[in-house]
Amino acid sequence: ITQLAFTLANGFTYVEYYLSRGMNLDQFGPNLSFFFSNGIDPEYAVIGRVARRIWAKAMREKYKASPRAQMLKYHIQTSGRSLHAQEIDFNDIRTTLQALYAIYDNCNSLHTNAYDEAITTPTEHSVRRAMAIQLIINKELGLTKNENPLQGSFIIEALTDLVEEAVMTEFDRITERGGVIGAMETMYQRSRIQEESLHYEMLKHTGEFPIIGVNTFLAKNGSPTLTPGEVIRAEEEEKEGQLRQVTNMHKRYAEESRDAIAQVQQAAIAGNNVFESLLEAVKTCTLGQLSEALFEVGGAYRRNM
Repeated sequence: ITQLAFTLANGFTYVEYYLSRGMNLDQFGPNLSFFFSNGIDPEYAVIGRVARRIWAKAMREKYKASPRAQMLKYHIQTSGRSLHAQEIDFNDIRTTLQALYAIYDNCNSLHTNAYDEAITTPTEHSVRRAMAIQLIINKELGLTKNENPLQGSFIIEALTDLVEEAVMTEFDRITERGGVIGAMETMYQRSRIQEESLHYEMLKHTGEFPIIGVNTFLAKNGSPTLTPGEVIRAEEEEKEGQLRQVTNMHKRYAEESRDAIAQVQQAAIAGNNVFESLLEAVKTCTLGQLSEALFEVGGAYRRNM
């Protein structure tokens, strides 16, 4: 619910900002897209329905947007937090269930995580298995031949109403803090995310939230962490090669990068569109140089304790 509320609130903030710059909602609205992560709780079964309902209402009733701009499109990635190093082969099962949630909820696109991401950068083998999850659901599972198979189900309809109400309540909390930007300045969103993360870890470690093979129904050997046969790590040679490339780029474009950085900083200070100057700057500047340039004019985030 928090993820959905924060993401939609950010979306509405972008809309307001673009409108303030004189942009046409019917032109940029259809190009907006959203990204959500799916977990295994029941609320995730309706995350797309709720998002589309709230977005369509706001676009139609508040902004008088065209029917096309009222249509919300979103991508789902299965939960990385649900991938555990213990009983690593069980991760595919969790990912499959999350993928079912996403497909039954009519997501526009889907990323299924590889089972070994709890330990390593995914291998070609594990990525193929992850891809097979959504391919088998879409190509082999009969129920997915029917569009929106869960619509009309009591639990789906009830969850949709409950989650929408909870999201609207979260909108009120954000509004009380001055909107998305005001809430960010008081660390509201970050605090909520940290609190919920700690709450999840508490439930996991106490066993109140059962995770098979991790905190309950352990194997006879205690379900130890098993390292996959292939573990991908960056080699020292690769790291050194990347550092050499950055150093060479600094030398090659020393003069051009100074001018490009100055243009970016001037745009940021004047409140102009920074994106145009950034597109030009990335031809001669590294990400680190541009980040430092923006830190100098806008300040750098410092985590509070």
